[in-house]
Amino acid sequence: MNLTLLDWSIVIGVLAVMASGVLISRGYMRSVADFLAAGRSAGRYVLTMSQGLAALGAITIVANLEMNYVAGFSMSWWGMSMSIVVLVLTVSGWVIYRFRQTRCLTLAEFFERRYSRRFRVFAGIVAFVSGLINFGIFPAVGARFFIHFCGLPQHVSLVGLELPVYPLTMIVLLTVSLFFVFSGGQIAVILTDFIQGLFVNIVFVVLCIYLLTVVDWTHIFEALAQAPEDASLINPFKTSHVEDFNLWFHLIAIAGAIYGVMSWQGTQAYNASARSAHEAKMGGVLTNFRGFPQNLMLLFVPIVTYTVMHHPDFAAVAERIGTTLEGVETDALRSQLRTPLVLVELLPVGLMGAFAAVMLAAFVSTHDTYLHSWGSIFIQDVVMPFRRKPLGARQHLRLLRLSILGVAVFIFLFSLLFKQNEYILLFFAITGAIFAGGSGAVIIGGLYWRRGTTAAAWCAMLTGSGIAVAGIVIHRYVEDFFINGQVFWALAMGGAVLSYIVVSLLSRQEPFDLDRLLHRGDHVVDEEMTIVEEQPRLGFKLLGMGREFTRGDRAIYFAAYAWTLTWTAIFVVGTIYNLTHAVNDLAWARFWRVFVYINLAMSVLVVFWFGICGFRDVRAMLRRLATQQRDTTDDGSVASENAPS
Repeated sequence: MNLTLLDWSIVIGVLAVMASGVLISRGYMRSVADFLAAGRSAGRYVLTMSQGLAALGAITIVANLEMNYVAGFSMSWWGMSMSIVVLVLTVSGWVIYRFRQTRCLTLAEFFERRYSRRFRVFAGIVAFVSGLINFGIFPAVGARFFIHFCGLPQHVSLVGLELPVYPLTMIVLLTVSLFFVFSGGQIAVILTDFIQGLFVNIVFVVLCIYLLTVVDWTHIFEALAQAPEDASLINPFKTSHVEDFNLWFHLIAIAGAIYGVMSWQGTQAYNASARSAHEAKMGGVLTNFRGFPQNLMLLFVPIVTYTVMHHPDFAAVAERIGTTLEGVETDALRSQLRTPLVLVELLPVGLMGAFAAVMLAAFVSTHDTYLHSWGSIFIQDVVMPFRRKPLGARQHLRLLRLSILGVAVFIFLFSLLFKQNEYILLFFAITGAIFAGGSGAVIIGGLYWRRGTTAAAWCAMLTGSGIAVAGIVIHRYVEDFFINGQVFWALAMGGAVLSYIVVSLLSRQEPFDLDRLLHRGDHVVDEEMTIVEEQPRLGFKLLGMGREFTRGDRAIYFAAYAWTLTWTAIFVVGTIYNLTHAVNDLAWARFWRVFVYINLAMSVLVVFWFGICGFRDVRAMLRRLATQQRDTTDDGSVASENAPS
């Protein structure tokens, strides 16, 4: 065992606090809309904190630690170009604002309202299958982490039988996640993910500060300098031989960020949980700040790992870790376990338990959210459209829970049987593209283009999913194929966009009534309007700020603009200078040191800012849930007269 009694006490204590959030939520869950979308009651801070951790997850932590071990600091430079794209998307409310205006509980409900019922069922099936395959390795990665990090035995004796610990660990973790989502639906998910998100941010900041005292900058840069000349981990302009996680990986990710907003449905319930479209938009803007602790940890910890594995001063530690990794079955699994094993060697008592609790929180947050999402999608978008009579609330909730249980059983079996042979993020890209490869064109076209047609939606989805499935089959049976999962995702996106535009232009249908779909004009929903009387100046409109913006909202927007534009300017000037001048690695080493300290300071600020404002949002959300009137017909079904045939 690597954990002491104090460490286990921390883990159990965090789990108890998480469970208390579940128990609180049970009294507020009174309708199908509560189970599916928390009664559309979440404010911006609780929304962005909860969704941020739900999207992080134990597997995402392991995946990013794996990626940044390969890419080092260099990847972060190209990531700065991404920040301006994210800013434009969030301040404009791209896709998120309009989807919230539709008041749909799931994405496929929107597909029925915008296209047809048959397309809703088809899209729901594709999303469900894509999600299950993508979700299938989550329990395996999480269980392996806990076994190796906590030092659990490979087998345990129970009633005279020798049972393998690996499947037992998955069963325990999945049972905890099921308890959370069964008890209070999306209300429980939001509350517990917020509590976990706050704790995770605190531990991430403390972890980075501690590691800075264990491994100094001299060690770090001496180790990173050992990388090959054209695969630099310091200088982003010397990375031509970096495989997989290179500039092309990043450029495709930028295109995917624009194209794929809301395409991935693993956290789909959050898309409908905001108390208004404006709060959803503000929650998106706050993501520009919320991720500081997470991003810093995911960058800096694998850098420390690389240092330990390559610097001669840590040779003894590296040798012990290498010996352990020799007993691991595949290169993919060794890559996942390297950083956790380094942390076992470096972290003291107490911080070991805190990090184990972080990973437990991340595991549960992602699993309860994804179980909720995929289980809900199956019932809402595959089963319900076939029913002629509406479900009663009790029967509806029972089916949702049974579907969620079925998802848990599937991913348990998939994790036991599937042999992973590539990086986690590349597996995510290609399996996610089964749905996300085509859905981006369908979502954007449906929300922003009156000429988009149902036939075009079918063609886009079939094209995107077909390319992705072909990629999965090729990667399964052809080793070291020259096109990786990220590039297959790009091909799926391009093919879907082209087919959607061409088929729509060739169709001769009447333009779709978007005002009705988006509840604008004569179709407005009065209780969701939060308009400030003062008409904004033209400049505010140009910056994405309408009449509903308070002074505080504008301050957040201006802060987001200032931060992002500053780093964008640094990126542009730095790129031009490096292309016209020779810049040595020492200069880059100094830059990255300053970069880490600036982000560490911002991370400390975010912990206090989002903690205080988040608890305020939690109280407000619970007050709204306690008093709001429930509509029993608000269950995600679409009356036939409201949907295209």
